[in-house]
Amino acid sequence: MSNYKKYLFFLSVVAVLFSTNFSAQVKKGQLIDGIAAVIGNEIVLESDIDEQANYAKQQGANVGDKCEFMESILNNKLLIYEAKKDTLIENRTAAIKEMAGSKYNQILGQFPDEKAMLAAYKFRTSYEMKSAIEKIDTDNYYGQQKYARITEKADVTPNEVTDFYNQYKYQLPNVKDEVVLSKISMYPKLSDAHKKEIIAKLNKIKEDIKGGQSFENLARIYSEDEGSAAVGGLYKNINLGQMVKPFEAAALNLQENEISDPVESEFGYHLIQLVKRNGKKYDARHILIKNTPNADEIASTKKELDSIRTLVLEKKMSFKDAAYKFSDDKSNKYSGGIMTNPQDGSDKLEKLSLDPTISYQIAGLKKDDITEPFQQEDQQKRIMLSIVQVNDIIDAHQLELATDYERIKDLALNKKKREIVEKWVNDKIPSVFISIDNKYKDCKFHNNWQKNPVTTAK
Repeated sequence: MSNYKKYLFFLSVVAVLFSTNFSAQVKKGQLIDGIAAVIGNEIVLESDIDEQANYAKQQGANVGDKCEFMESILNNKLLIYEAKKDTLIENRTAAIKEMAGSKYNQILGQFPDEKAMLAAYKFRTSYEMKSAIEKIDTDNYYGQQKYARITEKADVTPNEVTDFYNQYKYQLPNVKDEVVLSKISMYPKLSDAHKKEIIAKLNKIKEDIKGGQSFENLARIYSEDEGSAAVGGLYKNINLGQMVKPFEAAALNLQENEISDPVESEFGYHLIQLVKRNGKKYDARHILIKNTPNADEIASTKKELDSIRTLVLEKKMSFKDAAYKFSDDKSNKYSGGIMTNPQDGSDKLEKLSLDPTISYQIAGLKKDDITEPFQQEDQQKRIMLSIVQVNDIIDAHQLELATDYERIKDLALNKKKREIVEKWVNDKIPSVFISIDNKYKDCKFHNNWQKNPVTTAK
């Protein structure tokens, strides 16, 4: 029986048990095989622990030992259990379910093929992995929302920040070498002749299909979409809004098995076949010819970027205004080209964490210097040309109140929030039914999870 089928089976069993006074049926440590713990009416499967640990490791998280990881899951399950009863927290289960497929495809884009991805994440099928993503994201959403509700009034005064710093200053992390950067990026535009060449190629493929050849086979031969070419261009159970607008508009205007004319999107040109539509979901095949620029088109964009660089260096335009006017990168176009740290949203970037291409380009530059135009790839592996301005250089140093107050304040506030949540968890534990499998009886949990189970859940 697959992990997912086990999960459905255990859910149905738990539903029955809870409807007939679960606490009277299940004693501490005597859980149904495969269930690691029950918190209220939330269950933790052994497979959940393994799946979440593997998923966390692949995302770069430090899992620690199994007892520590188990306690983090127990904490989150209690937050989730209470969150689902909290009428002020929006139920976004359906929206998260719709996004699971999109997230799956984003992860797939980081691997050479689906087989390699499933092996890395230790799933047997795409269905299992998508189900796990949906479950993990649902749990994360409810856990984070309840955490935010519990800590929404938390704050620290300047005196508390100072006290925190004085107490922990020798334990605080050192700041590594950092930079503040702004970037202008442009995608090379295809010439009219190049566009006509791609469209003509797709029209020829469409004629071959009309002549009796298989869309599926020709997708395997010609499609440049690494995520679907190997499966004949097929995407199944596509949610409305999941694909780029030109693709979706064209697909949903087709009858089943009908094939579109070439459709342009930001990724290139598509030939689309609607396979099946079922309510808000649909299956479609496509053949993608990417809008990969040729040498002349790249050179033309490089020349345009060089002119923009000259305008900034001659102070005829600020880099901020130039980014707003010319950049194709929507992630920072409207913030004057400022590159932000994906971890905390700040503008300070660790040099060691920079994209290697950018790191190479800014090597040796001083504050306010601007790189020459250089070529790089975006997350979808599309070619773009960029220039980068060095706004500030911050040498490695130990955190100090005078220069790093906001960072120290964030650390102090996060510590206070953790203490508030820890107290909340300990206060809730006595009133919630909890049972944990005996295999965890020797775990030294920080909170009192090994209490005797109770029957009431308030």
